[in-house]
Amino acid sequence: MLCFDTGLIYRALTVAALRAGIAGEDAPGLVALCARAPIELLPDPGSPGGSRVTVGGEDVTDALRRPEVDAAVSAVSGHAAVRANLLEAQRRIAASQPIVMLGRDIGTVVLPDADLKLFLDASAEARARRRFRERLARGEPVVYAEILARMQARDAQDRGRAVAPLRAAPDAVVVDSDRCDVEQVLALLIALAERWPDRLTREGGRVACAPNEGGAA
Repeated sequence: MLCFDTGLIYRALTVAALRAGIAGEDAPGLVALCARAPIELLPDPGSPGGSRVTVGGEDVTDALRRPEVDAAVSAVSGHAAVRANLLEAQRRIAASQPIVMLGRDIGTVVLPDADLKLFLDASAEARARRRFRERLARGEPVVYAEILARMQARDAQDRGRAVAPLRAAPDAVVVDSDRCDVEQVLALLIALAERWPDRLTREGGRVACAPNEGGAA
């Protein structure tokens, strides 16, 4: 199945906007940018997420997780006109083949009729620790407190926005991943997929990933 991280689209647009000097509050400017700088995802198993991302033919993959993009992406992605401009493209990709689609509004807005909805949850502190380690591994200068503050601000903005707010769909399985590493979380998600369509995976609920436990409670 194709793995499609839709957040990369909004991050790529944010990179392009920053380079073009277009403010995150400038919705018409961002929509115009979408039209003249098409975003494409190219399969690449060697890249994080399994794909490279281009804007207007330029590879911007390595810029997607930079701090300035983290700080600006919520403003860019919060415009109804911008999201509408990119929504149909996401749905066309999903309709063309079996897919695992990632994003903050997939189960609620993009694919509300998806067979299995998994809402991967973690505290801001746990996610900040993970991002801190990722950036240290890349040799980047980094301060944990700054990462945590940016994540908390982005969460508040995404949960409070009027367009496609961050929330779990009522029929999503919410997975608390604070205590697990990536391999343990993956094992739990696979176990949930293998259980579908039982009551939990059809109607939703909450499960916690526990270290050294690969099954779903």
